[in-house]
Amino acid sequence: MTERPSLSEVGAAIAEPARLRILQELLAGTPLPAGALAARLGLSPSTVSSHVARLLDAKLVSVTSRGRTRLVTIATPEVAEAVESLLRLSAEPAVTSLAKHTQRAALREARTCYDHLAGRLGIAVADLAFERQWVIEHDGSLQLIAQSDLESGLGITLELPAGSRPEVRGCMDWTERRPHLAGKLGAALLTAMLRAGWLRTQSGGRSLNITTLGKERFATLGIDC
Repeated sequence: MTERPSLSEVGAAIAEPARLRILQELLAGTPLPAGALAARLGLSPSTVSSHVARLLDAKLVSVTSRGRTRLVTIATPEVAEAVESLLRLSAEPAVTSLAKHTQRAALREARTCYDHLAGRLGIAVADLAFERQWVIEHDGSLQLIAQSDLESGLGITLELPAGSRPEVRGCMDWTERRPHLAGKLGAALLTAMLRAGWLRTQSGGRSLNITTLGKERFATLGIDC
């Protein structure tokens, strides 16, 4: 088992605003090279590389090599959830342009939260799962009790990823302030919706486009997009 960093190590790593911004950029779940992070943050690649090294030491990110490029990702779903929690505690930046307003509206509608669906659409899918009792709450935790019913109800096939993470759990939504579905089920739902063409990722950001097909499918489920 990998030894976890101490609380002081984690705190020191995220105390620098630039490092916290790097973690925010990585919440989309897409591996990014230091150069791309530098362009998004308006910093030099060498400065970003230094910050990434500090985050790596604190086990908040993972770095893999692809040829000569080093790709950075958030280390674990728990790190992503912690970053989302910090976003909920902080005020949103002031909107200073129409472009920023459009970006924020898109994030509120549908976005990735590491590897699962968040935003208003994520909450609507979670509400549907509880309403139809595909997922229930029992003794303070969530349980997936009817995967086959969920698949037939949504019209998609789910492949829950392997690993030790919970089958399903709630993740408090940054913008909606209510939990959406995370864990293996949350990851499987987002993967299936992308594969089915209901959603499309946007280059360079966390927001998701709901396709025409997706709007039709969600409408049949009683979800207005």
